[in-house]
Amino acid sequence: MRPTPAIPAETALARHRGRVALALAYGFALAAALGVGRGLHGREPLWVAAFADVIATGAVFLVSMATNNSSIYDPYWSVAPIPVVLYWASVGGFRLRAVLVVVLVCAWGVRLTANQLLRWRGLLEEDFRYRELRRRTGRAYWAASLVGIHLLPTAWVFLGLVPLYPALALPSRPLGPLDGLAVALASFAIALEAAADLQLRRFLARRNDRSEILSRGLWALCRHPNYLGEILFWWGLFLFGLSAAPHWAWAAIGPAAITLLFLLVSVPWMDRRMREGHAAYEERLRSTPSLLPWPRRRPS
Repeated sequence: MRPTPAIPAETALARHRGRVALALAYGFALAAALGVGRGLHGREPLWVAAFADVIATGAVFLVSMATNNSSIYDPYWSVAPIPVVLYWASVGGFRLRAVLVVVLVCAWGVRLTANQLLRWRGLLEEDFRYRELRRRTGRAYWAASLVGIHLLPTAWVFLGLVPLYPALALPSRPLGPLDGLAVALASFAIALEAAADLQLRRFLARRNDRSEILSRGLWALCRHPNYLGEILFWWGLFLFGLSAAPHWAWAAIGPAAITLLFLLVSVPWMDRRMREGHAAYEERLRSTPSLLPWPRRRPS
């Protein structure tokens, strides 16, 4: 077994400072959101949560600016849904459907956040997409970061949560077969994403040649199995809302928007980065589907 390499002192210090910055950012964000909730007590819970979400995002943004690192925001994607669903479930009285939703969202959020933090090297590291945005925008970077890195992802995630509102906070239909399908799909999505992330983490830990790419396990079936799991999770949440209140079917715009985000932004951006850094990735682009597995095409 290969010994675990020692972490350089500079990296260890950056990780420590990063954890402190995250604790401050998310403590500040939670306090701001609770303040909004108290100030808007008695108003429509859907809009209370939306406004609190925006204010909390602003709090995280201030810490991103203070540390000069927009990756402070990255855990927000998986952290923010937990207090939102807990708040809505408390409004509706924690019925059985709400308990199922809360358990699944908490399991997804805790796992995804832990996976992000395991890979983050702290304030020494900022997501490559944010660094690219810095180069493109120059002095306008922080305005671009506020809109593109902080507020827009918050809006996408909140749209993905909207289908849960009738399932958690409003009078709704009793549990039915669609809820069973929702549990199965969301659970499968969490397991798929977890397995893909674990395989990637183990591959990176033992890789000697940095030009080598992962094309085994789930990564042999498609180029981005972790993204596929994320997309399926949001459609699983949508099914809870559809079962609870079919007239809320319009809320499918939430998971649809998240699906488009991955198809039009995340997948192309990651493919471009991999192609620039790995010569073998060109063949993978031709032979392996991006998200939905199908039989591999033979090289011509």
